Amino acid sequence: MMFSTLVDRRATEDPDGPAVADSAISLTNTELLARVEAVTAQLADLGIGPGDVVALRLTNRVEFVVLLFAAWRRGATITPVNPALTDVEVARQLDDSAARLLVIEEGTVGVGDVATLSIAHLAASPARSIPPVEDPSALALLIYTSGTTGVPKGVMLDHANLDAMTAMGRDALRVGADDRCLLILPLFHVNGIVVSVLTPLRVGASVVIADRFNPDTFFDTIETHRPTFFSAVPTIYSMLAALPDDVRPDTTSVRFAVCGAAPASAELLTRFEERYGFPLVEGYGLSEATCGSTMNPVEGIRKPGTVGLPFPGQELRIVGSDGLPIGPGEAGEVEVRGANVMRGYLGRPQETAAVINNGWLRTGDIGYLDDDGYLVLVGRSKEMIIRGGENIYPKEIEDVLSADPAVLEAAVIGFPDEKWGEVVVAFVEARPSMVIDVRALKARCREQLTGYKRPTVIHVRTRLPKNAVGKLDKRALRDEVTSALK
Repeated sequence: MMFSTLVDRRATEDPDGPAVADSAISLTNTELLARVEAVTAQLADLGIGPGDVVALRLTNRVEFVVLLFAAWRRGATITPVNPALTDVEVARQLDDSAARLLVIEEGTVGVGDVATLSIAHLAASPARSIPPVEDPSALALLIYTSGTTGVPKGVMLDHANLDAMTAMGRDALRVGADDRCLLILPLFHVNGIVVSVLTPLRVGASVVIADRFNPDTFFDTIETHRPTFFSAVPTIYSMLAALPDDVRPDTTSVRFAVCGAAPASAELLTRFEERYGFPLVEGYGLSEATCGSTMNPVEGIRKPGTVGLPFPGQELRIVGSDGLPIGPGEAGEVEVRGANVMRGYLGRPQETAAVINNGWLRTGDIGYLDDDGYLVLVGRSKEMIIRGGENIYPKEIEDVLSADPAVLEAAVIGFPDEKWGEVVVAFVEARPSMVIDVRALKARCREQLTGYKRPTVIHVRTRLPKNAVGKLDKRALRDEVTSALK
C-alpha cells in the first residue's frame, strides 16, 4: 500500500472514526484528510515536489503526522530532526540531506539558509486538492544515525520499506482496527514513526500522542485514553517499575507493551508484568531495517532474556568470522534480510556496500539463536553506547573533545548505569606542556552536543592506554572505572 493515500482510504471507510490526537488537537479520519490536503497545497505553493527533502524539527504533536502524509502526497521525503540538537548538529543534517524546507516550532528560529516554515503558519483549511504521488520506490524517510566513525549517515527508507515493515508489524503484534496506540517515543526515531503511528493507522486503529513522559502522570494518561498498546525503552519501564507500591493504576485496556531500542533485563520484564498485569514483549531492530527484526510473540511463548523470533517476512542468520552461517547456540554477527532493509546510506555507496551483501544487512551486533530460533544478544561489535534508548557514538564526542587546543587525544566509553542503562564517560590526555580545563571542555560539549551525548564525567590522564598495535585500549579504561567503583 502507499502511505500517500492512506488518509484517503481511512476517510472513505470510516469518516467519523478517530485518527490521531494530542493534548491540543483531536482529528477524525475526515478531519485528518482535510488537514493533510491543506498542507499538501501549502507545500506545493512553497515549491516542494517529488524528490525534495522536508526537515521536521518538531516535538511530538499532531502536526508532525499531518506533515508526514502531506510531504508524501507531494512525492517528497521527510527527515526528522531531534529538537534538542544543537544548531551545529542540525546544520550538518540539513546540509547532508539537501533539505529544501525546515519546519520548526512556534517561537523558534531556523538554521542556516534553508527556507523555514513555523508550525504556527501551517495551513488548516484546504485551498485546493492536489492528486497524490503514488511511487513505491520514492524515498519516504531519511533517518540520521551515526556509524562507528561517528559521522551521521542518512538511512534511506522508501515507501516499499514502510509498506513491508508495517505489514510485518501488523502480523507480529496482531493489531487491528479496535486498537489504540499511545505514542510515547520521539517522532524523530523510526520506532516512533513506524510502530506507533504508521502501523496502527494502516490497520484502521487510532493514535494518541502523549505529552512528555513523566512517570508520576503516565498512568493517568493510560486511564484517560485507554490505549491497547504502546512502545517504550527499558529506562521508561524501569522508572515505572520503581514507582511506590501504592501506585496501582487501572491498566485493563492495555493488551501489551513493546520494549525495544536497548537491552532489558529478564528480571525487569518479569517484575513489570507481574505488577501491572500486561506483558512487555521485547524486540530488536535498527533504523537500517526500518525499525524491527525480531519480537517476542504477543500471543505465544515469550522468553525473557531473548529478543524473540524474526518478524514474519524477514530472514535472520548468525554468521561467523568467515562470513558463513553458524548453528544454534554459536555466537556470531546478526544479519537480517527482507523487503524492510534500507535502500542504503545517502551518498555513501562504499559504506552501504560494507553492510549490505546480497540483500543481507550486517547489524554489527553479536548474538546467537537458541534451539527454538529465539535471538539472544550478547554484545555489540560496534562501540555504540545506548543511554535511555538513545544511540550514542563515541567518535562524535571524541572529535568535540579533541578539538580543544589542550587535548592531545580523547577516548569515550559507555559505562553501566542502573537508571539509563549506560552513561557516557570520557578520558582525555593533555598535549605536552599544556593543562586541560575540564570546565571549558564541558562548556564545549554543551555548545556542540545534545544533552544525552555529553559525558557524565571527564577524566584527565597523563597518558591514555594503548594496545599492542597502538590503538586506544578502551577495555583497560572500562576496567579502570569498574575497579574504582569497587
